[in-house]
Amino acid sequence: MKGFVHGGHSGNEGLALKNLMTEHDPSSGEVKIKLKAAGLNHRDLFIPDRHDSSDPDVILGSDGSGVVIEVGPGVKTIKEGDEVVINPGLGWERNASIPPEGFQIVGFPGHGTFAETIVVPEENAILKPASLSFEEAAVVGLAGLTAYRALFTRGQLESGQTVFIPGIGGGVATFLLKFAKAAGARVIVSSRSEAKRNSALELGADMALSDEEEWGEVVANEEVDLVIESVGAATFNRSLSLLKRGGTLVTFGSSTGDSIEFDLRSFFYGQYNLLGSTMGSGEEFRAMIQFVEDHSIKPVIDKSYPLDEIKKAFDYLGKANQFGKLVVSM
Repeated sequence: MKGFVHGGHSGNEGLALKNLMTEHDPSSGEVKIKLKAAGLNHRDLFIPDRHDSSDPDVILGSDGSGVVIEVGPGVKTIKEGDEVVINPGLGWERNASIPPEGFQIVGFPGHGTFAETIVVPEENAILKPASLSFEEAAVVGLAGLTAYRALFTRGQLESGQTVFIPGIGGGVATFLLKFAKAAGARVIVSSRSEAKRNSALELGADMALSDEEEWGEVVANEEVDLVIESVGAATFNRSLSLLKRGGTLVTFGSSTGDSIEFDLRSFFYGQYNLLGSTMGSGEEFRAMIQFVEDHSIKPVIDKSYPLDEIKKAFDYLGKANQFGKLVVSM
């Protein structure tokens, strides 16, 4: 089978689409899926620098959807022919404040979804909503789960509240926007790109701020209950300045830098809540899929590529010009 792997060389020089000699067969409690589509994430861009080039090749990719073609002994809830979406979180079944020891993500250190087939535990194969195509289902996993936990488990978003999402355009951010609107929230976003701001307004955002504007002046009459931060150093303090006293800031990313400084005295006098979040449990994944189905949510897909052109998808994602998700069709 074909698979997009990293190995042999460090960094992007080790990326290659190869004809792999063997396929894995499902063991007890596992299912084998013929993949129809896979979704790209920024995580995929980082793995070539994290995977030791002297180790065996690893198939990249965390998100995917397809059809079950074989089940291992003991599988009870999934059968051959089922159309499924993959939960990329391995070993985190029950909801908890933190992931358990041994938690991993599909696509590294184990094999991922940029291939024609994959074997995953039974509990990681979730029946695909009929409302989603294979391509749509393939991009829901990691980004949708991250957005769902940040908004609802950690952020405790309620209908009628206002949420601020800086840096609109990425996959998680577009899910945050769609999920928050479906939950009855008012949504404010920001971007340095006018095109992305306009796209966000078309998706239902109530206000879109330019990075060049003085945010506090523009939203002076707004009361922001919740901020979901993933940009990091470039926007953290500006985002925090919009938050109402007693409000909550949830962060799950730091694309512009891990280290920040902020005024601690202002923070504790403001009674703010600062929470970290990442990925989510199997329970949250199933709740997220049900939420998507109940609210007829369609993921935003920017571009689709065939597996043979996956390097073009990597190049495009690396430029950070996308609005929504990128998908690879098998």
